[in-house]
Amino acid sequence: MARAPVRITLIDQRNHHLFQPLLYQVATASLAPSEIAWPVRHLLRRRKQITTLLATVAGIDSARRHVLLDDGGTIAYDSLVLATGARHAYFGHAEWEAYAPGLKTLEDAADIRGRILLAFELAERETDVQRRAALLTFAIVGGGPTGVELAGTIAELAHENLREDFRNIDTRRARIVLIEAGPRILPGFAEDLSRYAHAALERLGVQIELGRAVRECSSEGVAFGETRLAAKLILWAAGVRASAAADWLGAPVDQANRIKVEADLSVPGHAEIFAIGDTVSIDAWHGSSVPGIAPAAKQQGRHVAATIAKRVRGDNSPPPFRYRHAGSLATIGKRSAVVEFGWLKLRGRIAWWLWGLAHIYFLIGMRNRLAVALNWLWIYVSGNRSARLIMRDQQHP
Repeated sequence: MARAPVRITLIDQRNHHLFQPLLYQVATASLAPSEIAWPVRHLLRRRKQITTLLATVAGIDSARRHVLLDDGGTIAYDSLVLATGARHAYFGHAEWEAYAPGLKTLEDAADIRGRILLAFELAERETDVQRRAALLTFAIVGGGPTGVELAGTIAELAHENLREDFRNIDTRRARIVLIEAGPRILPGFAEDLSRYAHAALERLGVQIELGRAVRECSSEGVAFGETRLAAKLILWAAGVRASAAADWLGAPVDQANRIKVEADLSVPGHAEIFAIGDTVSIDAWHGSSVPGIAPAAKQQGRHVAATIAKRVRGDNSPPPFRYRHAGSLATIGKRSAVVEFGWLKLRGRIAWWLWGLAHIYFLIGMRNRLAVALNWLWIYVSGNRSARLIMRDQQHP
């Protein structure tokens, strides 16, 4: 909407934009938070028609066309776009979150990084063999891209990067267990790429458990199927649930609380309200549901922006949204990845370089691109991760 005659108000409860695909690298001490996040005000400083507000939305008064803020304030609108994202889904067991944190925000990443590093620190001075083993056992629930990437990089951190830093423990004996309820990891990829990723993780020392759903998470560990695993650190990468945006409007939802939007991404019964990204469910990919990934959200954002710009010009007949899949990528440690672009399938080191170039390209700003590229090159050559910091307020895992 850069050239449309509109005024835009952007409301967010955080002051930064986050490049979420690399969030797991902050959580595993490869990158610093400032390398994948940027202040929103700075990004939009030259767009004089945009007002940025740091606030938390509590609801929507659709009759009066007002956004309701948690401090009692209101913001009027003519058109409204909801892009409120999603959080972790624990399949009806919200109590598991205390023991199995997920990864969606910078705060999540900092917390997980502290828990991972603190586990090694506590194991260094633990004299009981069983408690030390539990501290050095890392369970990851969910075999999608996030779970695979976490498992691979934690394995490298333990088996390569930290092995000379401790005196009382051998970090190479750390146990990384990836738990997936389905029959294979990376179910969204072709089967041959899934098999390659499985074998690559096992070469890194990751133990993969398939076909058994998690039935309990606690301070003592995780239970899946008939197996109980003693683990002081459990990471959740098994599913998401959309924000409360649907509840604000009483809109129809799917099982993940995502709004079932119309073909143009508007909310049923509210032609002036649109929803995009992880907030929505729409069958616009050859009759199938659009995946909850960043490229899909960006395409939806462009479609809604074009639709609003057309309405301002008096054109009320926008085309329906159609998703164009650009491909899927997942990395397995610092030397291997899988890439699927339609008929083109890549694996191994070539795929890893392509994955890296693609992610660097989509970062914002030359400084961040250079910083991330140099960090990755340094880690690749030396094995040293410089972001291994534990905050003083970190709790025991």
